[in-house]
Amino acid sequence: MKSLSFARLLAIFVKEFQQMMRDRLTFAMAIGVPVLQLVLFGYAINTDPKGLPTAVVAQDGGPFARSLLAALQNTGYFRVTHSAVSEAEADALLERGEVQFIVEIPADFSRRLVRGERPALLVAADATDPQASVNAVAALAQVAGSALAHELQGPLARLQPGAAPYEIRVHRRYNPEGLSRYNIVPGIIGTILTMTMVILTGLAMTRERERGTMENLLATPVRPLEVMLGKIAPYVVIGYVQLGVILAAARLLFEVPMVGSLPLLLALIGVFVVANLAVGFTFSTVARNQLQAMQMAFFFFLPSILLSGFMFPFRGMPQWAQWIGEVLPLTHFLRIVRGILLKGNGIEQVLPELWPMLAFVGVAGALALLRYRKTLD
Repeated sequence: MKSLSFARLLAIFVKEFQQMMRDRLTFAMAIGVPVLQLVLFGYAINTDPKGLPTAVVAQDGGPFARSLLAALQNTGYFRVTHSAVSEAEADALLERGEVQFIVEIPADFSRRLVRGERPALLVAADATDPQASVNAVAALAQVAGSALAHELQGPLARLQPGAAPYEIRVHRRYNPEGLSRYNIVPGIIGTILTMTMVILTGLAMTRERERGTMENLLATPVRPLEVMLGKIAPYVVIGYVQLGVILAAARLLFEVPMVGSLPLLLALIGVFVVANLAVGFTFSTVARNQLQAMQMAFFFFLPSILLSGFMFPFRGMPQWAQWIGEVLPLTHFLRIVRGILLKGNGIEQVLPELWPMLAFVGVAGALALLRYRKTLD
């Protein structure tokens, strides 16, 4: 057995390093992915969201009601964005996801409080994502005993000792038991479709190049749009097969409710699938081989799963991370699928989330067609 030659070892090392440097995309991914993870986990991820939008239905505008609302906002968890709205308007805001909480102060709140009858302060929370509101609900119990300490003076001092002079009733809408699977299982639909559709389509064109069959495709009179649609169509079918399996498991194994319209959900999922397929096709026109296509797909999937609100509360992220998240189709799809399955949303409620996905399809499809070249270069 020959002895180890450091000269030969150094030669192999130099050769491999030069080969790696020639593959600039792979080298950039090796550096970019750790940096991306560091930035996202260090700055964007927050499991304790604050400043949650709140609608107030104030049927009693007395000093007690004003002090209570001020105490709630001082906790940092509640940010009143809609005040003096009716119950119907507040319910509509909660259904559309524009607010996280509804605080309702009954008309006889002050009168019953002075009588010592412990009136109820009603709080409705959007519990489709239990993690987003759990700390805020816990803060309600902490503020109950001290919110009216300044007002309960003189003749009303008798109301201070013991329990709080009023009761807080929290209604967790759309997920009364706060089950995490009601949030996770619908989200898995979007994450699985994102991962598989982008990867499968991303490998489509690069596989043609590596197998040498691209020449046969380019020799045909097929136009770029026809190639794109032809490549995408089979994966749309695969996406719906995956959807059927996931929905069946969600219903039979996890008992996730399906309150809304299933045909509407199927139609909107088609838009989401096409959006991800367009991304994968764009990657396939950029990547030189299947490894690069896989790397680019992962680079797209990582921020999608972290910034969409699937793993962490969306409203807990800083503003710049929310802007990035709003660009990603998974963010809007999660709101759509949770809204239809858990809230029973119709087309009017989900329309604000539909047009961003359609815009994304248009941009991604245009980029794919621009990048496509009827040459092997």
